[in-house]
Amino acid sequence: MAGRGAEDLIRTICTIADTQVRFEYLVSVLRERSAADIGPLLDAICARAEQAEPDARAVMTSLVMALHDPAVADALQHLREEAVGGGLLSLERAIRSPAMTHASGLPEDPDEDRVPDYGRGRPLTLGERKSLARKPDRGTMERLLRDPHPEVIARLLANPRLTEDDVLAMAVKRPARADVLTQIALNVRFGSRPRIRRALVLNPDTPPDLAASISALLLRQELRLVVESPQVNAALRALCMEHLERRPPGEERDDSDSDVLQ
Repeated sequence: MAGRGAEDLIRTICTIADTQVRFEYLVSVLRERSAADIGPLLDAICARAEQAEPDARAVMTSLVMALHDPAVADALQHLREEAVGGGLLSLERAIRSPAMTHASGLPEDPDEDRVPDYGRGRPLTLGERKSLARKPDRGTMERLLRDPHPEVIARLLANPRLTEDDVLAMAVKRPARADVLTQIALNVRFGSRPRIRRALVLNPDTPPDLAASISALLLRQELRLVVESPQVNAALRALCMEHLERRPPGEERDDSDSDVLQ
């Protein structure tokens, strides 16, 4: 039954062309259905994604983002309990919350972090910086990329002038703010890009449960990169080794575009 239900869910999601609508649909599914009901279906989807089935991987790309939307925080916890208690191993790997400790050394409150000099002769307010992020010139954008506030970054990520290289520069920055990295990971335009997700998993300042979920999307060569990185926490490395053991032997190509939803 779970296999058929998973197939129906995959088919439904894949008929939705718009990435934002896919994300919103999955958020509604996670909020409205019980963990006992949806857990086995998600486990089947995760298992198929582990075997590099294209449609399942496409669904997983949106599912990872939906699972970490603040609106489904309670549902995610229930799913973790269901995955462990019900032996849903593929789902458990995708939503595991590793015991990882890391401190970036940055202030917890973004308002206390250092704000770039915007060349106005005075510090800009949060509202002014958010306004600039809507339609910045290139010089202002370079400053906005270094802004510590997640609300500014959220506005910047919505700007059509922003490029993947710009976002990658933020994703690889160290030390980095966890809330800024979360904004990048959950952005439907950039969060699914292979270079971005690799950078997020390799960045020790990415929240551990988010890095763990993103690792479920990595290919064999990407998983090896994480496993071999000396900067990756032992718990995340162990999880990536589990994923690596389950990837099909032929999954060596770079499918940078095949699982990025258009």
